[in-house]
Formats: sequence, C-alpha cells, structure tokens
Amino acid sequence: MAPLEERKAPHAGHVFGPVPSKRLGQSLGVDLLPMKSCTWNCIYCQLGRTKEYAVERREFFPPAEILSEIQEALDSGRHIDWITFVGSGETMLYRGLGDLIAEVKALTPIPVAVITNGSLFHLDEVRRELLRADAVLPSLNAGSEELHQKISRPAPGFTLERHLEGLRAFRRVYKGKLWVEVMLLGGVNDSEEALRDIALALRQVGPDMVHLVIPTRPSTEKDVRLPEPERIERAVRLFDEVAPVVHPVKGSMDLRGAPDLLEAVSSITLRHPVQVRELQSALEECFPDEPGKAESRLRELFESGRFRLIEQAGEAYWTSREE
Repeated sequence: MAPLEERKAPHAGHVFGPVPSKRLGQSLGVDLLPMKSCTWNCIYCQLGRTKEYAVERREFFPPAEILSEIQEALDSGRHIDWITFVGSGETMLYRGLGDLIAEVKALTPIPVAVITNGSLFHLDEVRRELLRADAVLPSLNAGSEELHQKISRPAPGFTLERHLEGLRAFRRVYKGKLWVEVMLLGGVNDSEEALRDIALALRQVGPDMVHLVIPTRPSTEKDVRLPEPERIERAVRLFDEVAPVVHPVKGSMDLRGAPDLLEAVSSITLRHPVQVRELQSALEECFPDEPGKAESRLRELFESGRFRLIEQAGEAYWTSREE
C-alpha cells in the first residue's frame, strides 16, 4: 500500500462540491482556512500531519470573498442538502464565522452545518458564533486523558477536561442539532474500557445524536486501522444508551452541472482523498447516454497530472499532487 503523503497545497477557492457526506447528504463545503491550520494533530487526519499548531483565531480570508463563492454555487442550480462550514484544520479558528452563517442564512433556506473538533468551545465567543448554525458536529474520540493525547495529539493546554467543559457549556445554550462524532480506531479506542469511558463522556455532553465513524479514508499514520465488526457493534450498543447512534452510509458523489470537471475534482481532492469507484460512478451519471465516456474522462482527468493514486484496505483513491 502506498502511503498517503503529507499535502500542503495552495488555497484553491473556498467552496467545493456538493460532495457526498456520510452525515449531511449532498454537502456544499466551505473551507475557511489555509492548509493545515489546527489545534490538534489527529492520528487519523486525512489532511496529513499538523506541522505547526494554530491556536489564535483570525479572519484568514475576507468574508466577502467567501460569500461570493457561496452565492455562485447557489446560482448553479445544483442540488444541495446542507451548506457545511469546514476548515483545512479546525473550523472555529476562523474569527467571525457567526456573521458568515447569518449572511448565508439571509441568502438561502438551505440549512447550515459546522464541522469542528470542538477544541475551542471553552471560549464564550466561539459558542456565541455557533448559535445560528442548524447543526454543529464536534468530535469526541476519547473518554480518558491518555487516549485524548494519543488520538488527538492536541496543542499544549488542550486537555480532555477543557474539551468536555467546552462541550458541556455549548450544550447548555445551543438549541440546534448537536451531533457528536466519535472516530472509532481499531486497537486504539475500541476496547471495552475505552468505549465505556467515551459513553460516560457523551452522557456528560448530552448530544442529540452520536455519529460513529471509522477511518475509511487514507491517513498518514500507518497504524491507523479499521475496528473489528464486533467492536463497532459494541460501541453502538453502549452509545445508544446515551443518544441515537448513526453509522452513516456513504452517499453518491454528484458532479452533474459542474462547469469544469477537472477543477471540481481537484478542489475535492485538495480536502480529502476520493475513492476511484465513487468518482467513476459520478462520471457515469454525468454521461448516461454516452457509453465509454465516463472511462475516457476518468483517464483524461488522471492524465492531467494533478492526482496521485494510492491504495488502502483494497480500495483505490485519488489525492492531490499539488504541493
């Protein structure tokens, strides 16, 4: 298996997709950060390692620039289930996200989600900015400090207790959908003790739903592996005592209506690896009446030189070649 190399690409626009989301259907992604700006250095991260922690909130890009790209995507007429703010790192490092959410909600009735690791929820200003979102999806991957440090590898001072304090404080004031994501890693946080600790932490937070996810996309760490099916089932049983558990089924990528297929696929691979069979299926939907067209376009896209082919767990993926 070829390793997933670390990628540090120039910013290629803020809006990407709509792309299939395991949690949000056809999701229009809005990337607010330079690659890779994060408070954590998670062992499973598909963006590569965090070379230098970012802990200070900033307005990394002008809001007008971001809103213009969102409006352009809305004007395209493509089906969008959610507009999802997500960063090439920790989303809440973008100062002023609350104003952006308000502007987007003035443009469209499409619901707004924010994907975040939740590490900055101890800040009052962060909690206030998120109140306008329809759904907030923070991470909680450990119920002990030892596993929090091993999995999230946070910047100094970002302890599990601070993380839980922030999540609890946000839960007390937030009226929208709080969907907590738990990344289950084989041999790391899937033991009986680890699962019970996570369940206890979830009970303290009180989410509306738990999204159980597994590392199906390539990561930079070679020891990241899928949990055994019985461990997943055990996690579902334990977490379901706290809140409904969703182990989402992946949607289908929709590239129909993309004005430039090369740019659309390039934009997606800058943020995460793309499964080749999923991409081919999306291309077949673009050319339903042209036999062989999907295969030829797939070949042309790869021959552009923008993508690297890697393999994990028997699945082929494309990642970006841009440095």
